[in-house]
Amino acid sequence: MLKLYYATGTCALATYMTLEEAGADYTAERLSFKDKQQSSPDYLAINPKGRVPALVTDRGVLTETPAMLAYIAQIFPKAKLAPFDDPFDFAQVQSFNSYLCSTVHINHAHKMRGARWATEESSFADMKVMVPKTMAACFALIEQKMFKGPWVMGDQFTICDPYLHTLSHWLEGDSVDINATPKIADHFKRMSDRPAVRKVMDAQKA
Repeated sequence: MLKLYYATGTCALATYMTLEEAGADYTAERLSFKDKQQSSPDYLAINPKGRVPALVTDRGVLTETPAMLAYIAQIFPKAKLAPFDDPFDFAQVQSFNSYLCSTVHINHAHKMRGARWATEESSFADMKVMVPKTMAACFALIEQKMFKGPWVMGDQFTICDPYLHTLSHWLEGDSVDINATPKIADHFKRMSDRPAVRKVMDAQKA
């Protein structure tokens, strides 16, 4: 059985939603960032990075969202969460998810994780000011050049969709109006109605 370590409001929700979409047999353990459980010796033994998500498998622990999403799609092929029959199409899926991981997530993190990149308080303030601009620019690019519709990769729902939905949750807190990107706003609403997504979001409230 798979075991997911996650925290509410984090990118780990993308993996959580994907496990549900795949019909996986798994358990999920919530960590409290407030209590700094991600830095506890027990968790660092699982993920030395001290971050979430972490996915425990029968072969070891996986970290980093794009890797976990691709893994889930491969071990549950009947769910058809990625186009493995076409190397180029699968590379496009990986390209999109890598952009979310390496660019969009990093832009968002500048709002509250400035200490990762600087030490001066003035630098933190500059980073926070830029977040609405950089996040809006990222989502505008996704809307105009990357989103095929009705799902990220076109007609087929893929592992890109839970990931985009997860990061779309951050827009309001980043002072970005999701309605400025109508295709993504529509995607957000349709994702919110999916049973797997509703189950995961309800679990955050428990």
